[in-house]
Amino acid sequence: MTAAPSALSPNFDAIYQSIPPAVTLIAVTKFLPVEAIRAAYDKGVRHFGESRVQEAIAKQAQLSDLSDLTWHLIGHLQTNKARKAVEHFDWIHSVDSLKLAQRLDQAAQELGQKPRCCLQIKLVPDPPKYGFEATELDSLLPQLDQLTHLDLCGIMTIPPQGASPDTVREVFMGAKTLADTINQQGFTRLQIAQLSMGMSGDYREAIAYGATMVRLGTVLFGSRPLSPPAATPYD
Repeated sequence: MTAAPSALSPNFDAIYQSIPPAVTLIAVTKFLPVEAIRAAYDKGVRHFGESRVQEAIAKQAQLSDLSDLTWHLIGHLQTNKARKAVEHFDWIHSVDSLKLAQRLDQAAQELGQKPRCCLQIKLVPDPPKYGFEATELDSLLPQLDQLTHLDLCGIMTIPPQGASPDTVREVFMGAKTLADTINQQGFTRLQIAQLSMGMSGDYREAIAYGATMVRLGTVLFGSRPLSPPAATPYD
């Protein structure tokens, strides 16, 4: 297994400074040690993205001295881990079904919290990925609008791996159009103010098409391990 990097990419400063002030940079730190998080924190990063609930909980315990971190769950979330996600994350980007949204809403009510959430959308066919189909979402919006304990304020999308530049643009433009369409329907609670889209290979295009949050890992930290250290319990 490749050793996890403990330093930042040589291009870190240039990339960090290139992100517009209106766009939130989420440093994706899955499988990376807490030393990488501390190094990014020292550069000014405050938003960090993790894909696995238990991995994040372990890191949060080691970083308890950093009180101003914002944690984003960006990976697929099973419904049986919804309560833990509400307890330990400020943002949940991967709300990919009505069932999960309802379970998160229930957990948020029980815990007295109101997490900020993004609806994960598939705008072009992509079987390996989770997410609402755009046509499916339309009929579910009234039910989502009834969830009183979630702040459903964003859309998250990921172009298919290896997609052509035209497809990437189609996905990003489609997310912006979908957000505008939802906002024009006059829902009581459901208002899309955030577009979580763009990763290491396409974040510049995402920003050009309206991203308000980008999720960057490899370009900030270099290559990462393909799996977490065996000694740490992960879900």
